[in-house]
Amino acid sequence: MKIIVDAMGGDNAPASNVRGALAAVKELGVEVILVGRGADILGVLEEDGMKAPPQGVEIVHASEVVEICDNPATAFREKKDSSLTVGLTLLKEGRGDAFVSAGSTGALLAAATLVVKRIKGIRRAAMAPVVPTANGGAVLIDCGATAECTPEYLLQFAFMGAYYAGHVLGRPEPRVGLLNIGAEPSKGTELQQKTYQLLKEAGEQGRIHFIGNVEGKEAVYGAADVIVADGYSGNIFLKTMEGTGGFLAKQLKEMFKKNALTQLAAVMVSGGIKSFKKLLDAGEVGGTAFIGISKPVIKAHGSSDAYAIKNAVRQAARFATSGIIEDITENVAYMRLPAGEKKEG
Repeated sequence: MKIIVDAMGGDNAPASNVRGALAAVKELGVEVILVGRGADILGVLEEDGMKAPPQGVEIVHASEVVEICDNPATAFREKKDSSLTVGLTLLKEGRGDAFVSAGSTGALLAAATLVVKRIKGIRRAAMAPVVPTANGGAVLIDCGATAECTPEYLLQFAFMGAYYAGHVLGRPEPRVGLLNIGAEPSKGTELQQKTYQLLKEAGEQGRIHFIGNVEGKEAVYGAADVIVADGYSGNIFLKTMEGTGGFLAKQLKEMFKKNALTQLAAVMVSGGIKSFKKLLDAGEVGGTAFIGISKPVIKAHGSSDAYAIKNAVRQAARFATSGIIEDITENVAYMRLPAGEKKEG
């Protein structure tokens, strides 16, 4: 298994990216290709006492870097020798099994779509993070890749999310819910109402296990294994969860600091507190998969440290061997509307 890592993408590049990739080689048994400015990559290795890349590590030089200020839609074309463009080209050519980047989300999505290409028949790729819920997590699809969606996009997201949940979460018949403001079929905008009917039909045909609309609070309680949303709503849901989790963690910390008794209580429940913090730590998952691209692409958080990059490589390797892309490819015919019913969003 060979994973291509964008050594120059993200806030802590190249140091964290290189060190995370090296940790993945050592701990996970994968090989990596580090793509970026060769001198900078070698500089990190020298800081860690290495004069040359260790076994299992290859460096591919790319002289340019896609910056966060660059136009995400055109940056990969304007900077053809960027670590992002070169890395995805290597993936397209079969030089590696998956690609990991902590760089610009928009640029990565645009480049993955136009360089690696979507699976034939898939209208839009989607970002599908696993969010913490009461039953061990759920796949949220989409969380920001496509803000304005059509019912067909959401139909495809539901199928792709179900395949992903089956492989990643190990749930053989994942429950698919449509994020909405109420449980009734009449709730929501025209988009949600039309999507509801499409998902209901897919459920009646036995293609997915559709459980209906789910409200945000019910989703957090674990009502669904797959939470289907347009990118706009999904991103708000995700950011609200992240903010609420951070707020609660801060409040707990302040509560336990009040006096000697609460400090003692903190020691007694320290294991639970650590588990809670771990549940909310994006670095534990490592990154978000772009579902619908013809080869595995993982977006790591922009502030990823070496630990998060290592886990993103772990996720990429798992994705590459999961069979998710094959599942989507084989069943894409069930995810499409008749030509006369299609409308671009």
